[in-house]
Amino acid sequence: DGLLPAIAQQHDTGEVLMLGWMDDEALHRTLTTGRCTYWSRSRREYWVKGDTSGHAQAVKSVALDCDGDTLLVKVDQTGAACHTGDRTCFDADVLPLS
Repeated sequence: DGLLPAIAQQHDTGEVLMLGWMDDEALHRTLTTGRCTYWSRSRREYWVKGDTSGHAQAVKSVALDCDGDTLLVKVDQTGAACHTGDRTCFDADVLPLS
């Protein structure tokens, strides 16, 4: 399907904010506008983080991992990154180690 996982990380603290999906077009839009554009797998359309919520992601850098199958997008996050209103999508349940 040509989709790559795109990890959004706060550029100055290293905080992992969210995971979205990008294809070549979403990546192109992200690189040219400086705002994160993702592909919604459920709605099957592009969306720009913050267009609806106001919680935008200003792109500071984009890196491809060593296998070329994951993106790390360092951003300056305005407000919450998660649709629940939390700062990060990883604020929920922490799984116990056994």
